[in-house]
Amino acid sequence: MNGFLLVDKPSGMTSHDVVAKIRKRFGTKKVGHAGTLDPMATGVLVLGLGVATRLLPYITDGRKAYEGSIRLGAATHTDDREGDVISTADASAISNEAIRAGLAEMVGTIMQRPSSVSAIKVDGKTAHQRVREGEVVELPAREVTIESIEIKQIVRIGEFIDIDVVVHCSAGTYIRSIARDLGDVLKVGGHLTALRRALVAPFTIDECGEYESAEPVSVVDGIKRVLPVRELTFDEMREISFGRQLVANPESSVYAGVGPDGDFAALITNKEFGGKTLATPIMVAVKE
Repeated sequence: MNGFLLVDKPSGMTSHDVVAKIRKRFGTKKVGHAGTLDPMATGVLVLGLGVATRLLPYITDGRKAYEGSIRLGAATHTDDREGDVISTADASAISNEAIRAGLAEMVGTIMQRPSSVSAIKVDGKTAHQRVREGEVVELPAREVTIESIEIKQIVRIGEFIDIDVVVHCSAGTYIRSIARDLGDVLKVGGHLTALRRALVAPFTIDECGEYESAEPVSVVDGIKRVLPVRELTFDEMREISFGRQLVANPESSVYAGVGPDGDFAALITNKEFGGKTLATPIMVAVKE
């Protein structure tokens, strides 16, 4: 079984939980995912089956879009609703203008500190594992790009303020960190109460199904939406099967090779050899 599976991850499951379910459903261990979603979060989870698992890095780095809800007036140790409350403050005096200004300051290429319960590894162990074991973890800030933060509505509930937002951003951006940082700027604390991923470019939530019933997209149909495609002749297929170079494709540095049968054949990149650019296979699909 080879292909991409577009799943709308339900709340309460980890991304690895979904992977385990898909391994069992399709009877294969060769399953991976393009980008972790927290258990609380729902939405687009792109899975690779078989040879497609090796192409997932080209999807993981794509643009993302999220729908989220931020609560001002309380901070948690996980920066989301599943964590323990570590501080509270009356947020009722915070104006809508101050909220808009605070979020606007985060738009652009910024340095963002990931949540301490992220999947980022610290000395071989994920940060969230270390936090669960009682360690205090503070990860260094990293550069991310937030293209836009659209405020859908602002609702005031007693001393709290709930803000529904839509965020378009680069890979590696943490929406929980946006909630935390907004609360810090406004000095009332903040955390994320809901999160739904709507886009893992170019795959949208409208294309996703439940993990029990979603059907795979072929490797070619999936990867051609991410990378340019080069059609290979039988002679070129034979050459790349031995790891030999071909005449370079000047239009792209990395592209997918497709055989005469229409199936994915190889991942190819242009490389310099003795002053000459040649198309070099960096991954060849082996039919089982």
